[in-house]
Amino acid sequence: MNPTRNRSTIIYVLLFAAIIILVVYNFQQKSSTQEELTINELAAALTNHEVKRITANEDRLTVVYGEGEDAIERVATKETNSTLVDQLLALGVAPDDLSAEYVKIEIKPPSAWLGIMTALGYLLPFAFLGFLFWFIFRQAQGSNNAAMSFGKSRARMFTGDQPTVTFADVAGVEEAKEELREVVEFLREPEKFITLGARIPKGCLLVGPPGTGKTLLAKAVSGEAGVPFFSISGSEFVEMFVGVGASRVRDLFDQAKRHSPCIVFVDEIDAVGRQRGAGLGGSHDEREQTLNQMLVEMDGFDTDTNVIIMAATNRPDILDPALLRPGRFDRRVVLDRPDMRGREAILKVHIKGKPLAPTVDLGVLARSTPGFVGADLENLVNEAAILAARRNKKAIDQPEMEEAIERVIAGPERKSRLISVEEKRIVAYHEAGHAVVMNSIPEADPVHKVSITARGMAGGYTLALPEEDRTLMGRKKLLADMVGLLGGRAAEELVFNDITSGAANDLERVTKLARTMVTRLGMSESLGPMTYGQKEELIFLGREISEQRDYSEAVAEKIDHEVRSLVNHAYERAKEILTTYREALNAVAGRLLEVETLSREEFEAIFPPPIPKNTGTPIPQIGS
Repeated sequence: MNPTRNRSTIIYVLLFAAIIILVVYNFQQKSSTQEELTINELAAALTNHEVKRITANEDRLTVVYGEGEDAIERVATKETNSTLVDQLLALGVAPDDLSAEYVKIEIKPPSAWLGIMTALGYLLPFAFLGFLFWFIFRQAQGSNNAAMSFGKSRARMFTGDQPTVTFADVAGVEEAKEELREVVEFLREPEKFITLGARIPKGCLLVGPPGTGKTLLAKAVSGEAGVPFFSISGSEFVEMFVGVGASRVRDLFDQAKRHSPCIVFVDEIDAVGRQRGAGLGGSHDEREQTLNQMLVEMDGFDTDTNVIIMAATNRPDILDPALLRPGRFDRRVVLDRPDMRGREAILKVHIKGKPLAPTVDLGVLARSTPGFVGADLENLVNEAAILAARRNKKAIDQPEMEEAIERVIAGPERKSRLISVEEKRIVAYHEAGHAVVMNSIPEADPVHKVSITARGMAGGYTLALPEEDRTLMGRKKLLADMVGLLGGRAAEELVFNDITSGAANDLERVTKLARTMVTRLGMSESLGPMTYGQKEELIFLGREISEQRDYSEAVAEKIDHEVRSLVNHAYERAKEILTTYREALNAVAGRLLEVETLSREEFEAIFPPPIPKNTGTPIPQIGS
């Protein structure tokens, strides 16, 4: 049973009982006062010999009129300071009227319970209010917004007795795992290092793009070492009250020392570890106090403390230099996007426990997912499983995996979207233009699929995937990408003698790529191998919010001219290619109008590559 739920049930029962008691007591008080007889009326009734019996219980009187079935009971109250007989005599009642002949008077001894119940009736409401205030105070103390426990750390501790994640669950980052095996070995056998005078890195900073497995790798280190694991987010140190963040840092490190050896993992440390002195309102703010306390605590560990600090971030460039110096985070572990072999290994991890058809080729899937990180591949496998369940299949097949890739890249299909026949024809020629142009340039990536089915925000899509992973991009490859992106617009102008808004995203990407080539990559013949403009990343206002122009207006004009020249040259080349292969353009567009989607094999059956493909990577020239 849930203890919190049981406690809440008890509280509700107590509240209900208290309300019932209050209502009953109030009803009794009201009912007694409704039938109450005054002492003067009682004296008159005694004089007329109407009263047959009086029962006195302290100051409370029970008066009975008549006898037998006609008896009527009334209630009266006498004064406290005198007896009943003295009061009646004072009101003119003759002594003979009080004789046993006319009325029977019974005096009951005082009851202890009556006094107790009367006292409880008055004290119960105050006790109930006091309990209510105490309960609310205790609940506030125990909640996350506790007024009395702001300074307590919110780190979640996981014991290492039953590890849930090990190095076997992490794939695609073999170099990072090797770097962290030393940390695991130190936590298991610290004496081996200490006897030799070696000092294990006090802090390990995990750096990499989102989704590469930084948090997972930190949990794997804890699982392999079998030690307690404290996990906390960097944003949990930040609070609206002054001094709370620094107090939470102290409490976290105190807990870590008590549970030594252990691992303290701070996720998204850039939330609290940003460079100091960059604030708009002065450099001494609450966040910087928190960072200062963290720097002090990390520097205070001794060699025999056996506490390892691990942190993860995807923005190492904005961290404070004092945080990265040796003695704090003195080891930086980079988790980059996995290569083809890494992606295949990650897929093998995520397909465990899932029914997979024998036709599924993980190598093909790994080759078809360049740029995917671990989180993307996990999502891919999950989407494939959902598709297989939707189609009532008992196992996940290759078509589901390939469609899941497209869902991750472009979004789900929108088959219900209704478009006119003419608009469908424009989309078909647009996508056919992309495919034909890309297939005609040897440096462009091979066309994997062409479709006019709407997916995500796109009315159609042309999917081009590289044959192998590429880390360097040659100038010819970038120019080929520009020509391929402009192939859709060129096809519209060539076929319909008009242009549409369908190429808006293509133009945006082409313009950005051309400007990057000119200003960042030094690929302009007229401007030379230089970079232009220094990006200013203001820590609190956002990244790349402004650019410092370190060039003149004349150079700016040359940059604009060179960007325009690159884009125009790419557009003219796209039109030349489509003019040359006009019949192939018509054939591909016509087939798309019939089947809506073409695979690589179907597309190359219509229009095989006129020139053999190459990787686009520069190769040495023979004789040079």
